[in-house]
Amino acid sequence: MGIFNRRNALLGWTAWQIGKRMMKQKARDAVPGTVEGSRKPNLSAVFLGLAAVAGALAFWWKRDSSDDPDRPLA
Repeated sequence: MGIFNRRNALLGWTAWQIGKRMMKQKARDAVPGTVEGSRKPNLSAVFLGLAAVAGALAFWWKRDSSDDPDRPLA
């Protein structure tokens, strides 16, 4: 009897689909959303977004400032 057969493939596919659905729900629950009963965003979500933008800008600025045409690659 082989390990790879239709029954095991179906069980694996089903487990994968259920696991993906559960992980997506856990991820949605973990992300800070809005304040209860209003459309105003959570303060932590605002600061998280600002920190992400600041980090991306700092990385981009640092990378642009280190571009030296005379410096060899590697």
